[in-house]
Order: sequence, then C-alpha cells, then structure tokens
Amino acid sequence: DSATPGTPFAAYLDARGQRGGDAVLDVNVTPNRPDATSHVGVARDVAALVGRPLSLPAVEIPAAGAPFPVSVTVEDGCPRYVALIVETVTVGPSPAWLAARLAAVGVRSVNNVVDVTNYVLHETGQPLHAFDLDRLAGKPGAGPEIIVRRSRAGERIETLDHVTRDLPENTLVIADADAPVAIAGVMGGAGSEVTATTTRVVIESAVFDAASVRRASKRLGLSTDASYRFERGVDETGCLRAAARAAALLAEVAGGTLAPGVADVVSRPYTPRTTTLRLSRVARILGVAVPADEALRLLAAIGFETTPAGDGDTFSVVIPPWRPDVAREIDVVEEVARLVGLDRLPAVTSVPVALAPVPESPLAGVLDRARRRLAVLGFHDLATNSLVSAATAAAYADASWTGQERAVVETLNPISQEMAALRPSLLPGLVQAAAYNAARGATALRLVDVGHVYARAHAGEVTTVDGYHEHAAIGLALFGAAERQTWDRPARAADFFDLKGLVLDVLADLGVTDVQETAHAEPTGLAAYRLVLSSGGVRVGVVGRLSDALAEAAGLRGELFVAEIDGPAVAAVATRGAVVRYRAISRHPAVERDVAVVVPEGTAAGPLLATIREAGAPLLLDVRLFDVYRGDRIAGGTQSLAFALRFGADRTLRDAEVDGRVRRVVAALGREHGAALR
Repeated sequence: DSATPGTPFAAYLDARGQRGGDAVLDVNVTPNRPDATSHVGVARDVAALVGRPLSLPAVEIPAAGAPFPVSVTVEDGCPRYVALIVETVTVGPSPAWLAARLAAVGVRSVNNVVDVTNYVLHETGQPLHAFDLDRLAGKPGAGPEIIVRRSRAGERIETLDHVTRDLPENTLVIADADAPVAIAGVMGGAGSEVTATTTRVVIESAVFDAASVRRASKRLGLSTDASYRFERGVDETGCLRAAARAAALLAEVAGGTLAPGVADVVSRPYTPRTTTLRLSRVARILGVAVPADEALRLLAAIGFETTPAGDGDTFSVVIPPWRPDVAREIDVVEEVARLVGLDRLPAVTSVPVALAPVPESPLAGVLDRARRRLAVLGFHDLATNSLVSAATAAAYADASWTGQERAVVETLNPISQEMAALRPSLLPGLVQAAAYNAARGATALRLVDVGHVYARAHAGEVTTVDGYHEHAAIGLALFGAAERQTWDRPARAADFFDLKGLVLDVLADLGVTDVQETAHAEPTGLAAYRLVLSSGGVRVGVVGRLSDALAEAAGLRGELFVAEIDGPAVAAVATRGAVVRYRAISRHPAVERDVAVVVPEGTAAGPLLATIREAGAPLLLDVRLFDVYRGDRIAGGTQSLAFALRFGADRTLRDAEVDGRVRRVVAALGREHGAALR
C-alpha cells in the first residue's frame, strides 16, 4: 500500500478502489428550504447558477404489479407509503467510501444497510427506514403486516437508541400485527431493527404528516435527521425513486437482490400547486429588467414549469413538490431575484411610498395614554412573559379578581413546565419582578405591565375566537416605601390607598371620572382584600393586596399591593376624546367643609362618596375620604368616616348656601345609608 510521496490523497484512495476527492460544503439552511437539506437540492441550485444540467444517479424504478409479501395499511397521517424488499442481504461494515462520506456530513457508520438509508437521506432529502422483514409480525396464517396508525393508550416502544418510551396516545406510529415497530418519521424500534443475522430488508420510504411528526418529536424529546426533514416537508413525488436508489446501493454494498413487486399506498394523491407570474411585475419589483428567456431558464433549472398564458407577459407556473415555501407570485419573483443575483439589483436609497396615517383605535389610545401617565407617576414599565406554569396560572385565575370564572389555557407543546400555560392575569409577572428586585435591595417599587391576558371562553361567548378569550390589560404593583426618606421626614410605607389613588388618577386621565367602588373584605386565594372599580355599570378594574400565601410563595417579605385595569372596558366607557379641553381656574376662592358620620363597622366608603357627589352637585367640586376611626369615642360595632368637601363656583359663595349643601349631603347620607352626623 505504498505510494509515491506527493501523490494527492484523493488519487491514492482512487488507486485502492475507494472514492476520494470529495468536497465538504458547509451550508446554512433556512427553515423554509427543506429541499436544501439534501445534496440533490443544493446541486439543483448550483446547476442553475452555473448554467449546467443537473445530473442525478441513474435509478431503475421497479414496476408494480407483482404480488407483495407484506400487507401495507395506512389508517391516518400518511399521504403516501412506499415499501420495497431487498433479499440476500449480508449485513456488515460499510466500504470505506460510504463510511467516509457519511462521516463528512457528521453521521456515524453503523452497518452497510443502515448506512445506505442515511446516505440516501442526505443525497435526496427523503428519510428512509429499514425493517428486518423476518421480525415483522402478521396475523396467524398470514404474512407480515405494516400498519400506519395512531398509538393507543398504554402502548410502549423500545427505540433504536435502546430506550423504552411510553407513547402518548394518538402518536403516529408504524406497527405490525402485534405492536408499534417505529415512531413514524422520528425513529425506528429495536424490535425490528437490522442486525447481523438479517437477510431480508423492507425499505420504507414515506411521506408523513408534518404536524404529527413534530408533535411526536416534541412530546418524546426526540429530534432526528428524519424528523427534521418531515417537519419541514418532503417531496411527495420522490418516495419511490429514493427507495429504488437505496435498493440499488444495497445490491452494491450488501449483495442484496431487489425482490419483485412494490407497495405504493397513496391515501392523498399529490396535486401540483400553481400560481401566475408576470414578467413586467418582476421588473417592477426588482428594479431591473430581467430578460424573459433568462428568467424562464432559471426557473426551469430549479424545477418550476412555466407555460405562456397568452399575452406574452403572463405565465402559468407549476411549483415543484420539493418547494413547500413557494405559494404566490411574489415567491416566484423572489426565486428569480435569488438566482439572478442580488448584487445585480440596483441599490435604492429612497422609494416613493404613499403614506396615510392609520386611525388609532380607542383601545390603543387608552393603553398608550395610561403608559405615559404612569411614567409621570414614577412607574417602571415591564414586559413580562405571557407563559407561566400551569400551577401559577391556576393560582391567579381567581374569578373574584378577574371578574369571570374561566378555565386556564394550557399549551399543547410546552417548552418547559414553567411555560405550560397562558397567564390569566398580569400579576404573575409583576409579582415575580417585585420579588426579584426586593431580594436585591429595592425598597420602593412602582411597576406596571401592559399586555394581554388569556382564558378559555364561556360557551356562546361572541367576543372570542375559537373558544378562547383574550384582552389587553394594565397591571400595577406597589411595594415598599411610598415616600423617600429625608432628613426631616421618615419614609412612609406604601399602602392600599396609595395604589387606589394612583389607579383613580390614571382612570381620570383616561376620561373615566364617574367611578363606583365596591369593597370586598373577605380574603381569597389571590387577594387578602380587594376593591372593584366600575363605571356606568361596567367593571373597569380591581385594586387589592396580594394574599400572604402568594407573597410567601414568591419570596416577598412585606405587603405587595396590586391592581389590574381592563383595557377594553375602559375604552368602552372613557369619555376623553382626541381633543383635551381645559377650563380656567376660578378667580373666586373655594370653600371647604369637613363632614364626619358614624355608620356600621365594615360599611364601604365608595357608596357614601357617590351619594355625597350627587347631593352636593352642582356646587361640590371635590370630595375625599381622609379619616376612618374605630374606638371608644363611638359606639361599638360602628366606625366614623370623615370626608373633606370642597365647594366652588364662578362667583363668591355665601356661607348660607354652602351650609345648605352640607345639610343636603348629611340628610342624603342618613336617608340612604343610615349615617348619623358625628
């Protein structure tokens, strides 16, 4: 085996009967080009670019008609299933040239039979699988069976990596008469694998449903060269040729003989896809005139069939089956641009485009204005993940908080258990952010998140799509000190009323001023207590304190006050238009009065505020609750609520008319709420 020093290594291999001189191309394939995951696909593009014909290995396609000893049945998920049988196979190591070529593309040599299936996969892009025919079971007294079906509950399979896996129900599998022997499009089973004693091989060449393969691959955590290609789409017309190519190679490297007959089961006939191409549009889009004969030659070189449509400019185009990414005329124009060369296209620095402003939707205006107002109020804008764990979603899908009893939306193929469901509220992300920052020394947090929340819809709900409810919301969180500490003023911890005031400020800025407040003191799994805000009978938001259980689960030490505003609800009741109107400050002084009333303990202040506003109009400018008292100075079981009233008009008010309004307010409070003046 000596050779003259200086002899090229490729020539040395050729002299020994091995194939040398192979070049390795490192190709970066985009997800839309499954055809480029094969040597033939890359060669097709190269042939078009250099103006040479594409030369494929000669393959003799077997004729159908002879009896086939294996019964093939397709129940679901397989548009086409082709099977050939190769007999007199001797399983052993692959020749050096075959092992070397597989190694060049990163595939480990197993044996000559398995290597041939991998070789054809990388050559043609069609995944193959080899079964040991003698290890396929059939019904008693009948021949072997191959059945493409969905897995049943409780079925298991030992795959070629010798790991026993539980098959999720409805996984697409290949089965014999007894049990699954392969996971369709993903990996074969050990029970029918080719071994050193194999002499008869069934070559499988099929087209499996891309979604079924991807679902099985994700559920089982198995990604293979075969699943990679099936998920992106394979040539539905190339199954038989790929199987015949493998049979010919098995004859060459394993001494096999192709048995008569072929199984070719077509459950969904392939229908060529067509579109239209206008050469004038090619020139208009690319900015350069491409000669018609050049454009048509390039398209033909990569498998596009073009037929004149009559006017000399329009052509009917048949899209090749190996290009699932091409569907419209613009896709064909892109193919022309790609093959002509992007360097030939003129560089355009400015393109005249007619621009028209898009009217802003009421909801978009609400969200944008709320963001700006909250920024002024010192809130930090967050963008949290809409995916959470199923347990977190269940904990925050609290009807007392969300306003609706709706089921959680879980994802079919979660990336991880921590991202297995869609958030029913914005609070999970806010709570996590607050805990993260508090653990790192933050003492005062004002956080806002604007995003969508999700839930399963109620039956018959017309505001949803495909049984799901989704809407935009504004989530707020307040934690730590409400005021910064200075030399003459200690820091004050944030409380519920701080957040309530901020929410009311935002709603007022959005044009929602007539807000009714309904307090709920009873604790729930989500909130220790809450205040529901409504306007015109529409629930627009809720404010509360996060429950101790959820705060502890998040690692928060301290109270977290949270709020959520319903974006569409606010947009429906907001009165602020595009024009902001201001009114002049009165030149006359306002008159202030304080009113304290005694009511039963637990009485909510919201209804009393509404009564005061109605009774004090039109002179009443503003009213606010400034004190709540419970103690020995009033009767047990009662509480004192003190309100500050501010009156004004575009004139000087007399004490008598202000006192009259105050008496009307006190009388209304007594009549409607049983309140007694303290």
